[in-house]
Amino acid sequence: MGSWAYFDPEYETLSIRINPPQVSVDNSSCKECTLVKVDSMNKPGILLEVVQILTDLDLTITKAYISSDGGWFMDVFHVTDQHGQKISDSKTIEYIEKALGPKGSMSGLLKPSPGKRVGLDSVGDCTAIELIGPDRPGLLSEISAVLANLQINVAAAEVWTHNRRIACVLYVNDDTTNRAVVDASRLAAMEEQLKNILRGCSSDDSVACTSFSMGSTHIDRRLHQLFFADRDYEVTGTEQGCPVKPNVTIERCEEKDYSVVTVKCKDRPKLMFDIVCTLTDMQYIVFHATISSDGPYASQEYFVRHMDGCTLQTEAEKEKAIKCLEAAIRRRTSEGLSLELCAKDRVGLLSEVTRILRETGLSVTRAGVTTVGEQAMNVFYVSDASGKPVDARTIEALRKEIGQTMRLNVKKAPMNTKTLEASGWAKTSFFFGGLLEKFLP
Repeated sequence: MGSWAYFDPEYETLSIRINPPQVSVDNSSCKECTLVKVDSMNKPGILLEVVQILTDLDLTITKAYISSDGGWFMDVFHVTDQHGQKISDSKTIEYIEKALGPKGSMSGLLKPSPGKRVGLDSVGDCTAIELIGPDRPGLLSEISAVLANLQINVAAAEVWTHNRRIACVLYVNDDTTNRAVVDASRLAAMEEQLKNILRGCSSDDSVACTSFSMGSTHIDRRLHQLFFADRDYEVTGTEQGCPVKPNVTIERCEEKDYSVVTVKCKDRPKLMFDIVCTLTDMQYIVFHATISSDGPYASQEYFVRHMDGCTLQTEAEKEKAIKCLEAAIRRRTSEGLSLELCAKDRVGLLSEVTRILRETGLSVTRAGVTTVGEQAMNVFYVSDASGKPVDARTIEALRKEIGQTMRLNVKKAPMNTKTLEASGWAKTSFFFGGLLEKFLP
């Protein structure tokens, strides 16, 4: 009887242990921002891991220079906190150094972190529900009501809408036990009722999808994957209320045999994550990149090849990649009013809040639900049912309906489309032709 040769599992991480990742957080080189420098052995998906760690800390990447040709990965990120200031919090700096350094998950020496859980340090013992289907006014309220009637508590959630479709990832638990829902009959009842709500009047089961997971996922990446699998990028036309169309171009760099993906659009938090996430999930490898922000605008350029080593050869390939990137940028873009509500957490709270929003004539375009201790903090991006801006009378009616049980904060609406059009931003082009000269001989 033959025998297999022994393979030491430690060998897989040998090169990383010999050359561990090096990270530095530099607050002295630049007056306006903190520089995060990462040097590491190269591996598939490493850029997404780094960007994911930084954006999960709600840091804004204002500039970045990426080089990962050959076996080494070298990145420099210019980052600020949510207030546009340098990173001054010592715990945040320590976390970055640990997460990106030799003992972090990025090195492969430790198990990967379970992923972002909708702003929670820990959602405890929860069941993850993934939903995708056709969107309509009041749908989130109906979904929340179903869960409340089943005595299911929503501990955390993220909801996106795009091209008349809705995708949600919800972390839920049993109200009485505060544990994940594991009973097969309850899961089956929940799945059937949620799918019926999502499907609406359609008799076609394929228009909506419901799935459960006992594990965890990086929620933003999962939402992108749900929409991508749903082929939301194939819908033509501009969504109602959507800002200026992102300017995405793909050219060929003949000298070094790369496809050059250039993205130019209104800047916003997590823009780089959304683009890198989409390129990674489409199996493109980023070899070099340069990222910059100029006021409200962002310019991002990526030198890529497919995992098989080929560039984007055909017009069909380029067209699909452009559509997918445009869709990824738009999914998180929210025009309209942002409402922040804080209240003591309880079963049915999300159902109550979304019912009030619906009855006030507001349509939710994006939402995030977070629980910290006993407090639920919900953020809703809303417009009126016809997609128009929300007027002051509607906000006043909402305040009266909410009463004293919740705190409501109305944030200023983002820059409107006309401002961008007037600047001529959508019509100009951008190309870092000299990028390779910085990194390659």
